[in-house]
Amino acid sequence: MNYISERAQLRQSQLADLIEEACQHLEPSPYQREVAQQRYEGVGDWLAKSQDPLLAEIAIRLQGSVAIGTTVKPMGAAEYDVDLVAHVPDIDAVISPAMLKHRIGDRLRANGHYAPLLVEMPRCWRLDYANEFHLDITPSIPNPGCAMGGELVPDKALKSWKASNPMGYRAKFERRAKLQARIRSAFGRILDSTIAKDSVEPYPKEMKLKGLLRRTVQIAKRHRDLEFIDDTDGLAPLSIIVTTLASRAYEFCVGNFVYDHELDLIVDLLRRMPNSIETRVNGNRVEWYLWNQTTVGENFCEKWNKHPERATAFFEWHAKLVADVEKLAAARGLDEVRHLLGDVVGRSPANAALDALTARVSTARTGNRLSVTKPAGLIVGTAVGSTPVRGNTFFGDPR
Repeated sequence: MNYISERAQLRQSQLADLIEEACQHLEPSPYQREVAQQRYEGVGDWLAKSQDPLLAEIAIRLQGSVAIGTTVKPMGAAEYDVDLVAHVPDIDAVISPAMLKHRIGDRLRANGHYAPLLVEMPRCWRLDYANEFHLDITPSIPNPGCAMGGELVPDKALKSWKASNPMGYRAKFERRAKLQARIRSAFGRILDSTIAKDSVEPYPKEMKLKGLLRRTVQIAKRHRDLEFIDDTDGLAPLSIIVTTLASRAYEFCVGNFVYDHELDLIVDLLRRMPNSIETRVNGNRVEWYLWNQTTVGENFCEKWNKHPERATAFFEWHAKLVADVEKLAAARGLDEVRHLLGDVVGRSPANAALDALTARVSTARTGNRLSVTKPAGLIVGTAVGSTPVRGNTFFGDPR
């Protein structure tokens, strides 16, 4: 078995620490989270207390990146979004999507605070808190044709219902995120919040150590945002595609391989992301499919088949993502690490992560409290079985 050296392990542990630190800088601030939570709970409570018989049993749920813990702050002045599902149980597809959406809109307009913030989108209602974030509220009803508890949501034209399963998708993602990677010489800790079943779901608690899957999704999403910062043609890969491909690849990797370190797993995971995309030849053109495994009939890549340039953009971006992370994993020296980490997650998070790690290491070395342990990598403090670190070997030659 090929065990890496302690010095190489130290370097890999420090890079993993940096990625973890940088990802924390990608997330909304504690203040932003608090404000978003308050406004989410407020609108959820308002909808849940509707006297409209159609909305009497409405249940407000989170979906998307906030729900699964993979949010990244948008680039520039853009607002980040909090996606909600307004689910109406005990109703069938006889009611039109337009009617249900209209009734939800009426309830929101009846509140003097929400009325001026309300923006009608093709499939949902948006509460736009300018320069902060927006809440997108999508109606849904049960899908009697889905044995997995799926839902139906409006299509873009509001003429018919289409299959989806936000709660099932979230549960599958969380199950995958809990899978423990087999690492020969490092550590991996995953924390998950529980799902509460109520009319208004509790806002997720903040997780500091989110685990390899969530962090890899955040890395990929931020790299995408950097690469498509000037995109005006809708070419940037959708978050649902990035998240789905990453979670499937993670499940495959941790179930089939043992890795020397977290970074080895991250690189392998990223390489394997496209493997879940199905292709079919229809006449003289290629069609792409990435099926939602929690319901029948939802193809996350459906827009690629109308706009093949989006598929081309995805594969070109994915190749660059893998190349940039591979370069980071092989980086030597603080300056190179700073530069290459900036290529992956942006200059500001990279600089913040390097500065924070350098400060911790300097403080620990001054107090003779810096050591590396075989199971845990870099730590501040001393432990039984640890090896003191002398001199600045960080990100140097791993031999």
